[in-house]
Amino acid sequence: MESTAQNLASIMHADLDSFYASVEQRDDPRLRGKPVIVGGGVVLAASYEAKAFGVRTAMSGGQARAVCPQAIVVPPRMAAYSQASKDVFDVFHDTTPLVEGISIDEAFLDVGGLRKISGSALEIGEQLRRDVAEQVGLPITVGIATTKFLAKVASAFAKPDGLLLVPPGGELEFLHPLNIERLWGVGKVTAEKLHVLDIRTVGDIAAYGERSLASVLGKGAGAHLYALAMGRDPRRVQPGKSRSSIGAQRALGRGRHDASEVEASLIGLVDRVTYRMRGAQRTGRTVMLRLRFADFTRVTRSHTLDRATADTRDILDAALELLRDAAPLIAEKGITLVGVTVSSIDKGGAEQLELQFDPPSVRTPPEASALDRALDGVHKKFGSTSLTRGVLLGRDPGISVPLLPD
Repeated sequence: MESTAQNLASIMHADLDSFYASVEQRDDPRLRGKPVIVGGGVVLAASYEAKAFGVRTAMSGGQARAVCPQAIVVPPRMAAYSQASKDVFDVFHDTTPLVEGISIDEAFLDVGGLRKISGSALEIGEQLRRDVAEQVGLPITVGIATTKFLAKVASAFAKPDGLLLVPPGGELEFLHPLNIERLWGVGKVTAEKLHVLDIRTVGDIAAYGERSLASVLGKGAGAHLYALAMGRDPRRVQPGKSRSSIGAQRALGRGRHDASEVEASLIGLVDRVTYRMRGAQRTGRTVMLRLRFADFTRVTRSHTLDRATADTRDILDAALELLRDAAPLIAEKGITLVGVTVSSIDKGGAEQLELQFDPPSVRTPPEASALDRALDGVHKKFGSTSLTRGVLLGRDPGISVPLLPD
């Protein structure tokens, strides 16, 4: 007889294993069982065989080859990864209509209403893994639990190519021995603050108490971490959920990068982001600049516009101003990644019209949005490289990573 635990745990987190590298190993049998690195200058993905030697995503190619000289380096094939993602999501949707995509290689699924049709959640998870392996040829790990958070932790715990059910009633027994870094929201800075208090496991957080956490981390962060430590997460699987932000980033690699190179990379990213926003009929108000430095530390800087927009000029002006403000920090620490994100998204794509109180010399040209639309038309018809800015001519545009629909 099926256990009650299996019947009640109905949320799955399905996560493809070392996605890009697994696609390469699937398509080239000579790579199977070998350490594989996708990407030359910067590691985009590494097979588990390469990870065993210490290769990690975002590591420079030189560092990766130093720790794993026998690695086989292959160039990325984004079209292949995009197609593999579509094929896997077809399997997800054949399993249940309740699918919430998180990225091109992972999703939450709710199978709570399928017991009489397809069996227990554990049986459905086993079948899902078989279907992905047989129909798409890729390994996938599935975590099953009563909440999204626990399902995601379970899938991470079960990797690679595994399946793990966290039974109802056993959530805290599973969760509390884990390191605090397993919790969403615990990064390097937060972990250091908690380690000073000798808080090292999720159980330690639960024992410390919500009020005490709030006094150390702030009310919001304290409440958030305490709830997770107690296994609470009220969020449900939301099919067709729209993005709350749209962004893009580019790894620059190690070494010196002059200001004009970084600025050109940011311009290309803003062009890419605003094109996606207009295509998805989205507008946004908050422009966020993301930077990663040579010591792997990160910072973000943001600016909120007066109105929601998808206008390239408005968003680019804000992004460039943020970059210029960060110039002293970049000069001091060196930069390895730049990214831009637009949030506070208006899903209707509406732009608030402005009253023209400014003198003509400082008004935004009325043809700016018309220019965006004209460029969008050219790019849709002839491709993204058919027409570009002069400042980007002769520069590597970087890799366009496949994404879920906006």
